[in-house]
Amino acid sequence: MEFLLFLGVVVLVFLVAGIKVVNQYERGVVLTLGKYSGMKGPGLRVVVPIFQTMRRVDVRTLPLDVPKQEVITKDNITIYVDAVVFFKVISAEKAILETTNYSYATGHFAQAALRDVTGNFDLDELLSRREEISGKIKEIVDAQTDKWGVDIESVKLQNIELPADMKRAMAKQAEAERERRAAIITAEGEKAAASAVAEAAEMLAKAPGGMSVRTLQTLEKISGDPSQKTIVLLPSDVMDVAKKFVK
Repeated sequence: MEFLLFLGVVVLVFLVAGIKVVNQYERGVVLTLGKYSGMKGPGLRVVVPIFQTMRRVDVRTLPLDVPKQEVITKDNITIYVDAVVFFKVISAEKAILETTNYSYATGHFAQAALRDVTGNFDLDELLSRREEISGKIKEIVDAQTDKWGVDIESVKLQNIELPADMKRAMAKQAEAERERRAAIITAEGEKAAASAVAEAAEMLAKAPGGMSVRTLQTLEKISGDPSQKTIVLLPSDVMDVAKKFVK
């Protein structure tokens, strides 16, 4: 009786060990005696213990951080670049059978691609053409990981870290550019003001009595200043006669 009870417990444990739950976002890869024998979808699944094993594969889109890489750009500047890769397993069978660790393999290949691609660009290009460079990295990594059943959805360059001396040089360059633009704006303003003054003077000279009116306005402003002044006024006709003698 005790033997039968023991046997019943062993059978029960054996059956329970064969019951597996596959989540909605997973796929189960079944190996029978070490050989691929099929896939299991989401739900309650049964495998034969000892003879069969099942490995679950997450088929959701997953982010993968590519750690900071030291890169020498095309114009011989040492920088540090990191990125993030978004990938998704589209063939759980290949992900298990073609590589020991598809996530680890994808990450290391992305590191190599990141160094190779960014090293072919100048620093200015890296800073201004991030989307294009990210696209090139995606193409290279996607071509390699396709045989692992992994689809690369996108690659994003995150940080481009410059050496301290390069940061100072760029800050000085930016400051010089701001000063240059300010000087141009000031010069354009002075040019416009000078043009307006010349145009006004021409109009006053043409208008009868225009200069006299302007002179009176100037005298009115001067008289408001409490400082002592000596003002000598000459009739405009005297000035005209003086001009003729000067000629």
